[in-house]
Amino acid sequence: MSRPPLPRPRSPAALLLSVLACGLLASGCAPLDRNAHADALAKPAGLEREQIAADGFVLTAFTRITRPDAPLDLYIEGDGLAWVSRSEPSLDPTPLAATGLALAAADPAPNVAYLARPCQFTPMASNPRCGIAWWTGRRFAPAVVASIDDAVSRLAARTPGQPINLTGYSGGAAIAVLVAARRTDVASIRTVAGNLDDAFVNRLHHVSPMPESLNPIDYAARVAAIPQLHFASADDEVVPPDVARRFVDSADATGLHCAQMQVVSGLTHDGDWARRWPALLRLTPTCSTSHAIASSGSAQASRPRAQ
Repeated sequence: MSRPPLPRPRSPAALLLSVLACGLLASGCAPLDRNAHADALAKPAGLEREQIAADGFVLTAFTRITRPDAPLDLYIEGDGLAWVSRSEPSLDPTPLAATGLALAAADPAPNVAYLARPCQFTPMASNPRCGIAWWTGRRFAPAVVASIDDAVSRLAARTPGQPINLTGYSGGAAIAVLVAARRTDVASIRTVAGNLDDAFVNRLHHVSPMPESLNPIDYAARVAAIPQLHFASADDEVVPPDVARRFVDSADATGLHCAQMQVVSGLTHDGDWARRWPALLRLTPTCSTSHAIASSGSAQASRPRAQ
């Protein structure tokens, strides 16, 4: 009996990175050593690699904790290399560029931690639970959120009583929102090119829905009181600014005004966000009495409603 066809890919961002990787291989370039690349990003920033057993998964983390009496800035990685073609899932979702880690490395705060997503970087032999579903259709599943949340708690214990500033890149933005919805110690949320409404993004790219995953926009009301700033790029064709607009509108509907977005230009979805990150970090998420959408380098303008 012939094998049934694989489902269509569910991560446009992961598919884009897969195509780039295949292009490198086809051109004769040596394949990227993803672990060595991560270490090269982390070492100059003083981030040390470790593994954290967290609610069913062994997660890879990079950490720099130098002041236990100060807040913790915690970063969550994107979806990584989930697919190697439009119909073939990857056997290892470890990211190529590790943009989330690059953002963490650009953060000068005394306490910085980075969490890879389940099955990224950690050897599969150490993660017997890992399987393709966890980086495709279940990548925002309750079990994934619980694992990241458990790891966040373990890292937060190193800065006891201090608030957490969460930042998520791409699919990591979804996890950041879902984790924040479970916690009371999150002081702020920042997202970068964030998939904050996976159903909308999947419809936009004509890919399959993810019924086994949670959709962060459904939790916008739960995090509406947390100061948050969602960065999107006008040049991002994978997760365009409308995604952040929809999320901010949903949070806004509660009558609270703590969710804002900032639109930048000149960056693709997998562009060099880390180069701009020190400047973007100086923009502090705050609650206000009204909302505006800001463009990088320009004054704030009234925010159009999402359709």
